[in-house]
Amino acid sequence: MIPNQKTTSRRDFLSGGIKSTLGLCAIAALPPFDSPAAGSPDPRGAKLRFGFTSYQWGMDWDIPTIIANLTKAGVFGVELRTSAKYAHGVELELSSERRREVKKRFADSPITLVGIASAERLDWPEPARLKEAVENAKAHIRLSRDVGASGVRVFPNQFHPDVPHEKTVRQIAEALNELGAFAADFDQEVRLEAHGAAGTLPTIRAIMDQVRQPRVRVKLNCDARDAEGEGFEHNFNLVKSFLGHTLHTHNLKDSKFPYQLQTNLLAKMGWDGWALLEASDKVTDRVQALIEQRQIWEKYVANALRV
Repeated sequence: MIPNQKTTSRRDFLSGGIKSTLGLCAIAALPPFDSPAAGSPDPRGAKLRFGFTSYQWGMDWDIPTIIANLTKAGVFGVELRTSAKYAHGVELELSSERRREVKKRFADSPITLVGIASAERLDWPEPARLKEAVENAKAHIRLSRDVGASGVRVFPNQFHPDVPHEKTVRQIAEALNELGAFAADFDQEVRLEAHGAAGTLPTIRAIMDQVRQPRVRVKLNCDARDAEGEGFEHNFNLVKSFLGHTLHTHNLKDSKFPYQLQTNLLAKMGWDGWALLEASDKVTDRVQALIEQRQIWEKYVANALRV
């Protein structure tokens, strides 16, 4: 599997040092909770990391602002959304020089650039559109490598009238096999997000059953429909062996999704990844709201470690 954490001692020192000095904005603001006994930390907790994706809360933040705001919030991983002209400016047309600059900015900060969230869909029934999506996804894989990230999000995304579902599933799997082979040459992960009508967990399993490339992994999307049919745990188990290093979470206060159960299951299997907040709720202070979401996530993790 592809490592996501910083590897240099300087980076670890920076991250730890900044976390220890965040004051009321971060660590000091954490609510109390029971933790494993001193001297015997549960290694699962260190693997369950909380990050951010620059969806709507980060759409107008440039890279220095992203780094500053995430540092203040005590959130040390980020995924950058592309194809939407966000303020961070990380897009396919970025020059080689600018790509190196982006990579260095994150390398010199405590923030891990976890991945690139492309908008490429692999369900197009028109061959020309499908080919374009695959080529654009390959370009995003190059971009991700160049800026120091570890993987690229793609969509399944939906079924189409007069196209048998089985044909769409097979098409998506074939496209993923092509992308997975390409990604291996760039040390990248292709992250198939459970998104759209073709993104239910049973359908994702059907797709992955036809995927041969180990670099293709599943990205959970914390959708209430994940509990439909035979229930959440059953559906989770359908895809757990294919999980990649990231998932998308939404408002962690939303009781319609079983966040605690999912966290328990992730901790139990020893999942090593980032839960990336994809938020669109209207809030007056996004940094403070991000701190609150991190604190909720940390409560879920603490509870999971007691299970």
